[in-house]
Amino acid sequence: MAEEYFNYINGKWSRASSGKTYENIDPANGDVLGLFPLSGPEEVDRAVEAASRSSAKWRKLPAPKRAEILFRAAEIMVQRKEELARRMTMEMGKVLKEARGDVQEGIDMVYYMAGEGRRLFGDTTPSELPNKFAMSMRVPIGVVAAITPWNFPLAIPTWKVMPALVAGNTVVFKPSPFTPESAYHVVKILEEAGLPPGVLNLIYGEGSALGVPLVEDPRVTLISFTGSVKVGNEVAQRASRLGKRYSLEMGGKNAIIVMEDADLDLAVEGIIWSAFGTSGQRCTAASRILIQRSILGRLTERVVGAAERLRLGHGLLPTTDVGPVINQAAVDKILGYLKIGVEEGAKVLTGGYKPTEGEMGKGYFIKPTVFGDVKPHMRIAQEEIFGPVTDLIAFDTLEEAVKINNDTPYGLVTSIFTRDTNKAFRAMEDITTGIVYVNAGTIGAEVHLPFGGTRGTGNGHREAGQAALDVFTEWKTVYVDYSGRLQKAQMGD
Repeated sequence: MAEEYFNYINGKWSRASSGKTYENIDPANGDVLGLFPLSGPEEVDRAVEAASRSSAKWRKLPAPKRAEILFRAAEIMVQRKEELARRMTMEMGKVLKEARGDVQEGIDMVYYMAGEGRRLFGDTTPSELPNKFAMSMRVPIGVVAAITPWNFPLAIPTWKVMPALVAGNTVVFKPSPFTPESAYHVVKILEEAGLPPGVLNLIYGEGSALGVPLVEDPRVTLISFTGSVKVGNEVAQRASRLGKRYSLEMGGKNAIIVMEDADLDLAVEGIIWSAFGTSGQRCTAASRILIQRSILGRLTERVVGAAERLRLGHGLLPTTDVGPVINQAAVDKILGYLKIGVEEGAKVLTGGYKPTEGEMGKGYFIKPTVFGDVKPHMRIAQEEIFGPVTDLIAFDTLEEAVKINNDTPYGLVTSIFTRDTNKAFRAMEDITTGIVYVNAGTIGAEVHLPFGGTRGTGNGHREAGQAALDVFTEWKTVYVDYSGRLQKAQMGD
């Protein structure tokens, strides 16, 4: 019988009041991995109440002491890395080496934010008046709602939960219903590390049933959301009506630009990893490959050949290169876009279907797909597909490539392969995405630098690095006048 898991509210593990549960499914074969609570508004209310009640005490605990709990959590994660990765592969589908990378990114973020406990820097500055001291400091916002997706079920929660906690906020954490076990491990480890009851609360369930009451609860000050554009825009509308803060990360339509002077072996390696890593289920996936026309034939042949050599299978098998997509809805969406691409006039160069034979028929697999003859205005070149599908688009000049790259509703990440320093720096200046790589793929962000994008990718905030603290803190300015008399600023003598 599958193991049953529980919500975590005010330091206690408990079932949903409805008594209902849902199954956590291995997308590679349909196995049931566990039963999780199907929570509702009552659990949201209890979780927010616990976070609200614990807020005052947690924010007064010195930041270095808060950070010590995070550091202990990171140490536990290091010891359990392999177990965490294997369980993630089973519930999400990504191959084991990628799951290890997901866990390692989480570990890196927890260590990094633990360090910020002694670096929540403010500023001191000279006052314009004598005998007066001026400074600014960061203070916590209050109760944070962290709403996370399924594609990085351990790393992305650490991007939100850890900076929120070290800054002195309390958190209600709602993970994706498709990867609930990874969320359990994050919270369980923090509990073992000594996090006080009520500071972090975990509630499981379907999206809108929890998301709407969580966003609209007046005790929640900030909503930090990663997911689809549709849901992110709904979060923004609801939060805006209530005058709440919100931080959104909503995806991308990322491009790799390959110039004729590029190292083609390196470019092919970067393309395959960026397009088909995590079965293309990354907001940073390279779903457009912009190729200078003079090398279009040579590079197309290499990319297609490399894609055809990728092996599908369960992520725990050492022979697997590409695992399943997350569920049947994802399969249907991807197959729908494959049909749209053909109808638009693009040509399927390899892949383009769901395998049904043998073990493949039990899971949600899509054959890695490469489209040729793609035009920049086509839907498959403008809309996020979120699967193992990439488009080959020809261009003549760097200026044209940059224009094509920038002309989408998203602006997360772009890569350019070139040996020409001048071209690289011109691209760095003119590309309008939040992240740019030179001679590397579109995936591989590091936790100490800001992560996020422009246009429809988000609302201007950044995750990771010190920039994350700007999301989870308020600025307070303090003036101390020790002159012994009332000094009137800007009023002269």
